[in-house]
Amino acid sequence: MDGQARNVQLNRIHLEEDAGKSIHDLDPSNSLIDYNRAGVPLVEIVSEPDLSTADEAYAYLTELRRLVRWLEVCDGNMEEGSMRCDANISIRLKGDKNLGTKVEVKNMNSIRNVKRAIENEIKRQIELVEGGGRVVQETRSFDASNGSSFPLRSKEEANDYRYFPEPDLAPFRLTDGFLDQVRQSLPELPEEKVTRYTSQLGLREYDARVICDDRDTTVYFEALMAETPHAQAASNWMLGPVKSWLNEHNAPISAFPLSPSALAALIALIQDGKVNFSIASSRIMPAMIEQPGKSPLEVATALNLIQDTDAGSIQPVIDEVLAKFPAKVAEFRSGKKGLIGMFVGEVMKLSGGKADPKMTNELLLKRLNEK
Repeated sequence: MDGQARNVQLNRIHLEEDAGKSIHDLDPSNSLIDYNRAGVPLVEIVSEPDLSTADEAYAYLTELRRLVRWLEVCDGNMEEGSMRCDANISIRLKGDKNLGTKVEVKNMNSIRNVKRAIENEIKRQIELVEGGGRVVQETRSFDASNGSSFPLRSKEEANDYRYFPEPDLAPFRLTDGFLDQVRQSLPELPEEKVTRYTSQLGLREYDARVICDDRDTTVYFEALMAETPHAQAASNWMLGPVKSWLNEHNAPISAFPLSPSALAALIALIQDGKVNFSIASSRIMPAMIEQPGKSPLEVATALNLIQDTDAGSIQPVIDEVLAKFPAKVAEFRSGKKGLIGMFVGEVMKLSGGKADPKMTNELLLKRLNEK
């Protein structure tokens, strides 16, 4: 978090299975049995007390969720019960090496609520101790509606776990060779991809991390990179127009209508100077989605959007714009150089977006700096 790595040691990872649940308060004459969760394996990951703040816990859970999704263990949706978190919180005086009595907080359905619950419990325990009270070991539940917790049951003097050997399960030993095979079978993990994208492809770290937040997004990006050498341009499209379309349609990347090869062809059209990014994203991409099978060049040609790189045809448009804004021309020549963007925008508007922006900028500066 905050750009700094944290090491979180794991005490254990084990498999559990929920038993059936007896329900006695829904029917006056009968007890009900709920087997809905029986037989469903649950992986429990118990970490050591290596996290010091609610923000660190938030970052840890976010990374853990990304890993279980990446490895297709589960979808990690806490609101649906696919992933849960019980947070153990304790405080200690500054400089004291011994942790205080821990309190477990349950019933949290989002990573954000875990963060809120930890912040609330830290505050509650500090106020309790500073007021002369004593923290007791207990299990509490978090009420997300008002951001407070309340006790469920006491755990005073109770052991959380009591392990006994299972006589019906034969012991087995994991060899180093077996563990090496497992490691080699793992896919490239998110952090490894981030490192490769930044070091080999030259992506900005922020861009690489956003792309690697979702495995399906990286699958699409990898396919896109197989079609184009322009890594940063591909990243800009993934985090710009593509992400905007997905957000607008509330859809996953698997539902994006354009194939990686089609998007790569659109990127090539920009790199070749035939269209600019603005026109490509606002007009050509939507047209390609509506007309599947048509290449970006066919769409751009049909819509008369091929960029004009002829100085002879751009110059008259520039002259018309400068004649339209004499006061702004005077301001530019008196030192307001930031007005160049306004002039470029007006030329683009008058040319229907077809004027080459780079050439337009050069021709504008030349004409504006004329005595």
